[in-house]
Amino acid sequence: MRTAVKGLAAVLLSSLLAVPATAADAAAATPVRGLEIGVPAYVWPGDPMLTDLKAATPATSIVILNPGNGDSPFDASWQAQADTLRQGVTATGAHTRVLGYVHTENGSRSVAAVKASIDNYLKTADGRLHVDGIFFDVVNRECGTNNSIRDYYHSLRQYVQDTMDGVDPSVQDLVVDNPGTAIADCYLEPGHRTADTFVTYEGSYADYTGGGWLGGNVFNYTAGYYSGATFDPSGTAFWHLVYDVPDTAAMQTSLTTAFNRGAGYAYATGAGLPNPWNVSPSWKFGAQTSYAATIG
Repeated sequence: MRTAVKGLAAVLLSSLLAVPATAADAAAATPVRGLEIGVPAYVWPGDPMLTDLKAATPATSIVILNPGNGDSPFDASWQAQADTLRQGVTATGAHTRVLGYVHTENGSRSVAAVKASIDNYLKTADGRLHVDGIFFDVVNRECGTNNSIRDYYHSLRQYVQDTMDGVDPSVQDLVVDNPGTAIADCYLEPGHRTADTFVTYEGSYADYTGGGWLGGNVFNYTAGYYSGATFDPSGTAFWHLVYDVPDTAAMQTSLTTAFNRGAGYAYATGAGLPNPWNVSPSWKFGAQTSYAATIG
């Protein structure tokens, strides 16, 4: 989900057929919380989109900041934006959580380079945390040989946790992985989980309400696609991002559909490719956060 947005993964494993959730999966399908709104804001400090986000009532639950695809310095101007956004109060009474954007090139980017990008957000000159965690983009959805790709992302999550704890143990870290499609369930295995939340849909409204939904948030190489509810006792493990949404009614349909498909976070925008994440939706953020608060 860079500024030049990647599309939904096009190559599907032919052996992965949509299957019904197990009884245990179905039993866990009702989240503890309702739906919340998480927004990628791929703009520069002072952009009208950030002004709209600050004014939203209720506030959005998550905002992703993206300084030059994560490679530009997270300097004082960015820190000020983050600090202001974190003062927003959501429908649940919590404060907005701000995440820094880091790309991973499907697991091929060197760990050292990724850690340098993480440090850009977490190791600031004033020694304070201005973000609540990291949003990893261009994430590989496959386990890899002997779970090598999964373990790459697991090590990055541990680095974020350790670094944030070293700066300010009082801040609850949040790590998000964005494959933009269903993730292999090895990524959610206890003791090896690579993120708190996974973006398991990033695509158009037409695909989301048509044939673009694969049938689940996670997949297993043998069993196929399933909801992933058994990995998600808090109801916040999955996040759906929908663009090219035609109107307010379709926005509401997107959010309701996201919740019904097991998402704890969602976002719908009327903007489209090549970058749906650099402008406010015409219905503004408050309409979306208010509607989401009625779901669940």
